[in-house]
Amino acid sequence: MNVEKIDKSGQKKNARWESFKEWVKKHILAIVLVVSVMVIAGVFIIAIHSIKYEQTASVELKLPTKKPAPKKFYSPLTGVEIANEAAAKLPVTGVMIENSPAARPQSGLKKAGVVYEAVAEGGITRFLALYQGEKPALIGPVRSLRLYYLSWAAPYQASIAHVGGSPNALSQVRNGNYRDIDQFFNDGSYWRSRDRYAPHNVYTSGEKLDQLNSAKGYNNSEFTSFARADGKPVESPNATSVNINLSGSLYNTSYAYDKASNSYLRSMAGAPHTDREDGQIAPNTVVAMEVGVEARAQNYDGYEDVKTTGSGKAYIFQNGTVATATWSKADINSPLKLTDESGKDIALNRGQTWIAAFTPGRGSVSWQ
Repeated sequence: MNVEKIDKSGQKKNARWESFKEWVKKHILAIVLVVSVMVIAGVFIIAIHSIKYEQTASVELKLPTKKPAPKKFYSPLTGVEIANEAAAKLPVTGVMIENSPAARPQSGLKKAGVVYEAVAEGGITRFLALYQGEKPALIGPVRSLRLYYLSWAAPYQASIAHVGGSPNALSQVRNGNYRDIDQFFNDGSYWRSRDRYAPHNVYTSGEKLDQLNSAKGYNNSEFTSFARADGKPVESPNATSVNINLSGSLYNTSYAYDKASNSYLRSMAGAPHTDREDGQIAPNTVVAMEVGVEARAQNYDGYEDVKTTGSGKAYIFQNGTVATATWSKADINSPLKLTDESGKDIALNRGQTWIAAFTPGRGSVSWQ
């Protein structure tokens, strides 16, 4: 081993180390300054990034969140928007309203959600007016029930307000399966007006009917009615004038389409048909149904009833147009359906629907 080489190498390393230490001593202040600057710069950079992150996080937290659209509720009777789900389950009440000349103008018809119109006897028509949530101060004159009106009312789980009725109608409505609120047994919920003579002067009100329903425990109605949609006038209407003849000149009706309100101004016996308190009646949709008739059970009184079950042709007027449809009803408690040629439910405009049932050969429908 060459000891001299090792010594020389060690001496060189020591010399370099001693030289480095001398350099450090001479430049110690500069080194400390540089290191301090680097540390401060590092801290500053970290702080800046931290502030930016916090600001970004703060901005992100403060960004407004998109609120879900409020849930909308619609009346199952009319399809119009209502306040809440509870309003959709309010009890439905069907009121039999007279239409002889001595009963005009009637009260409460304009506020009804759905109205069924048909001949009672002797060519005289009568109305079944259905209400849910509406409270007219006057409804009437109230008259007697017929079986076919009960058939139209039953699917709505409706209370039936009337003054007596035909024997077969009374036998059915009093069998315990219906909400019968006949004036005969609930006199306090009806009164006789002094400005008209009997039997054209029995009236009730939305408030009294609500109280009567509540007293009997009829607190809600759950049912399926017609499909509904938002109506909009068409560009090229094809049915702006509609005539529905039911029996004779005193009871035949016509409708003039009003584009501004997208409704049909109703006339009867050649004059505007007005609600005594609320003016001219103007449903949003008019339906004309072809119906047959049959002798009442056992033909004990010589009168006829309208056939409400089965199917037939119907004409639907809305938005200034006419659509040919099929009406069908399986049984007394099943809903009336209006379908197109493919069997699909036809959506009716939201708002009042007026349904007129006429018998071909005795009545008719036309439009232009």
